[in-house]
Amino acid sequence: MLGKYFPTGAHKVGATYVMLSDMLTKGTFDPEKQQGMFPSTGNFCRGGAFNACLLGCQNVAVLPENMSEERFAWLRRHNAEIHATPGCESNVKEVFDKAKQLCAERGDKIVNFNQFELLQNYTWHYNCTGRALEKVFLDFAQGQKRLFGSFFTTGSAGSIAAADYLKFANPNKKSHANVKEVQLHTPVNCCGEAVQCPTIFSNGYGAHQIEGIGDKHIPWIFNTHSQDMVACIDDAVAMRVLRLFNEPFGKALIQKKLGWTAEQVEALNGMGISGVANMIGCIKMAKYYDGDVNDVFVTVATDSCAMYMSRLVELEHQFGKYTELQAELDWECLKNVKTDYMRELSYAGRKQVHHLKYFTWVEQQGKTVEDLDAQFYERGYWEKLANYVYELDQRIVEFNTKAGVLKAKYNIQ
Repeated sequence: MLGKYFPTGAHKVGATYVMLSDMLTKGTFDPEKQQGMFPSTGNFCRGGAFNACLLGCQNVAVLPENMSEERFAWLRRHNAEIHATPGCESNVKEVFDKAKQLCAERGDKIVNFNQFELLQNYTWHYNCTGRALEKVFLDFAQGQKRLFGSFFTTGSAGSIAAADYLKFANPNKKSHANVKEVQLHTPVNCCGEAVQCPTIFSNGYGAHQIEGIGDKHIPWIFNTHSQDMVACIDDAVAMRVLRLFNEPFGKALIQKKLGWTAEQVEALNGMGISGVANMIGCIKMAKYYDGDVNDVFVTVATDSCAMYMSRLVELEHQFGKYTELQAELDWECLKNVKTDYMRELSYAGRKQVHHLKYFTWVEQQGKTVEDLDAQFYERGYWEKLANYVYELDQRIVEFNTKAGVLKAKYNIQ
C-alpha cells in the first residue's frame, strides 16, 4: 500500500493529525501561542509541518543531518524551523536529546509531539492503516487466497500497529466465511530492521541507509507482545533494488522479464527506500514459510522515490553509471533474497525485546517501571489504545460543535 498519494507524499501525515487533534480537543495545545515540535527521521516531521501550516502555527522539525536533501528542501518550503542533529537514520537518541533541550529552553511555548512515545500514533495506524490494508486484501482476495502475514520495519512502531489490527480482525474470517474458524490461518506479524543495526535481532547497533526506520532503541509505542518474528534487511540490497526500479536500464529489464507495461514498471517508483525494504521483508517471509500463490503478505511504502532522487545521484558517483550488466546483477540479487537474519520470537523472545525499552524510556525519558510493566502484563492495555479512537471521534464532534466552524462553513447541523 502506497503512501505517495497523501498530501505530503507519505502516510505519516495522518499520525500527526491524530496527535494534534487529540491535544487540541483536550486543550493541551494552543496553536496560537505554542510551537509544535515533531522529532523524526524525516516523514513524520514533514507531516507535522503540513498540518501545522493548516493550523497557522510554527512547526519545529528535529531530524538527523544525514537524511536526504529532499526532506530538508521540503521542510524549508513549509517554513519549518529545522534542527539537524548529528548522525544518520539510526541516531534517534540524538534527536531525543535535541527535543529535550528545546523543551527545557522554551518551556510551555513548545509542545513535543514525539511519535516514538505518544500512543495516539498506535491508535491511528491500528484503526486507519490496519483497516486500509484489510480492505486492500479483501478487494484482492479470491478463491483460496489467504492473508498469511505482514512485514513492517520498526521506525517509530506506528505502522506496526496495523499488524495488530490484522491479527485481531483476521480478514481471513471474511474472505473464507464458510471455513471453520479453528481452521483459519491467523496472520503472522514480522517486524524488520537493518542488518547493519540489528537492535531487536541481536541487541545490536550501527548505522544504515534505510531512511525512515530508526533503530538503536525500542519505541515506547511498540507492542512487542504481538510480534511473531524479526527479520533484518541488508541496506545494500535495498539500495541496489532502488536503483533497479528507477534507473532506465533497470526498468527496461523488468519490463522484458515480467512482460509488464511501461506504466506498470513506472509505478515501482512509488516505493522509497523503506518501502523497498518492506517489500524485501515480505519476500523473505514468503520464502521462510514456503508460501505459494495463495499466500498474501502485506506492507506499506511510507513514501516514494521522490524523496531519494539525490541518493540515486550519490549511488552513481559511488558505483558508476547504471548499466545493463548491473541491472542483470541487481535482478538476480532481488530474485535470490535469502532467509538469513530471521528469527521466530517465543514468549521469552518477545519479553526480551520489551525489556530493551527500559534503557531508553525509564533511564532516559522519565517513564516508570510500572508504566513499562503495564505494557506487557496488563490485560487489555493495547486494546484500550485501539478503542481510544471512539473517544477521540466523540471529542472532535463536540469540539467542532462548540466552535461552530462546520455549521458556519458547510451548514452541518
